[in-house]
Amino acid sequence: MKKPYDLIIKNVRVVRPQGNAVHEADIAVKGGRFANIAPGLDAKTATSVYDGRGRLAFPGVVDAHMHAGIYSPLAEDAASESRAAAQGGVTSSLNYFRTGRYYLNKGGPYAKFFPEVLKLAKGRFHVDYGFHLAPMDATHIREIPELIARHGVSSFKIFMFYGSHGLHGASDSQRDFLMIKPGERYDIAHFEFIMRGVQAARERFAHKAAQISLSLHCETAEIMTAYTKRVEADGKLKGLAAYHAARPPHSEGLAVFIASYLADETRLANINLLHLSSKKALSAALQMAELFPHVDFRREVTIGHLMLDVGARTGVLAKVNPPIRPRADVEYLWEKMLEGRLDWVVSDHACCKHEMKVAKKYFGNIWLAKSGFGGTEYLLSALVSEGSRRGMSYNHMARMTSWNPARRFGLNAKGDIAEGFDADIALVDPQETWTIRARDSQSAQGYTPFEGIELNARVKSTFLRGTLIYDRGEVIGPARGEYLHRPTA
Repeated sequence: MKKPYDLIIKNVRVVRPQGNAVHEADIAVKGGRFANIAPGLDAKTATSVYDGRGRLAFPGVVDAHMHAGIYSPLAEDAASESRAAAQGGVTSSLNYFRTGRYYLNKGGPYAKFFPEVLKLAKGRFHVDYGFHLAPMDATHIREIPELIARHGVSSFKIFMFYGSHGLHGASDSQRDFLMIKPGERYDIAHFEFIMRGVQAARERFAHKAAQISLSLHCETAEIMTAYTKRVEADGKLKGLAAYHAARPPHSEGLAVFIASYLADETRLANINLLHLSSKKALSAALQMAELFPHVDFRREVTIGHLMLDVGARTGVLAKVNPPIRPRADVEYLWEKMLEGRLDWVVSDHACCKHEMKVAKKYFGNIWLAKSGFGGTEYLLSALVSEGSRRGMSYNHMARMTSWNPARRFGLNAKGDIAEGFDADIALVDPQETWTIRARDSQSAQGYTPFEGIELNARVKSTFLRGTLIYDRGEVIGPARGEYLHRPTA
């Protein structure tokens, strides 16, 4: 006789994104979905049983800001870095992708480019995955409706600093870097036209409009280029402090103002302000929300900007855009998150191996180091550890890591532990003290800027659609990740 459930996870404390409490319960799974959540479920009614040992059961993390394939081939990066994601309780990985240098090192229309991306990614991810795409030229803007309808890409991105600034510093060859045709410009006017294109698509697909959005990396190229020249010439500042000064917070804040004004001008209601790193940037974002209440702004923060400051012992290994900031900025981000003024926490994971991050002979030179680092494997553990110390509720953490990004980005079966949802779970021991060591990571990066940080919570097991994919320090089984055609049903 066939049993009612495929799996029962016994003896856990269920963390849901709503409310202010956790509940002792068992979790039953059928066909990859949650079928029952209640105390005392009969183990005999399931084909298999897993003992949760009283751990916290969080909804699987939706890491809504990752960069698979930026510094290594996509197929290779997808495999190794999704293993790191599974290690961190992540079950949905949304990756920013674009044409141009890095990634596939190709230009051209997405009609040709994106099917290649999907082909390279298929069968490689250990967690469910999707892509946000950046319209780099006029052709890409015209392709937005087709990307939504055919490929289920419902979120798009603007890198505001690419106008005269490269991925790692000032640049005079942006057309070559972006691989766009003569006559094309990547500037404020282009940003406006992207917004108009996304809004036109929202009007065309009215039934999906609530989950079609535009994300912006808010930094101002001209200010960064000028300040980089000054800081580098002065030579007084070194390392992360120098990089912070070269990409000053008011550059970030000004870009937020520009983005917000353009959103109002183009009547684009769904705007995501990515990885806000400083008091000035977040204050600007909050001011714009008051000035334009009809725009649904969402404000993102990364675990790197919550855990690291310019005094980080790992130095240039923590170079990232926007920069790691002084401690006062870190504390302001936490203050506003605890007030409920931030919407989700992400990793901005971009695996940059040591030999690529900075050459040995230039180690310590912030200007020659590459930007970006991994961290998806520490996202939930670090948030539970540091958030608990600051009085943040588990339910708030679940909203920040699962529910909010899932709702915004069209993952309608993700983000909660409730009947009918995908059975994505991260089991966390909230009392395990451990020290972050790169050698323990599933990532191919080989180092971490979080090296040596002591945490007091740890992801112990991860389930993807009811299948155990991480347990006892190991990723289990083949890559089972499925492409997320968004908005999902």
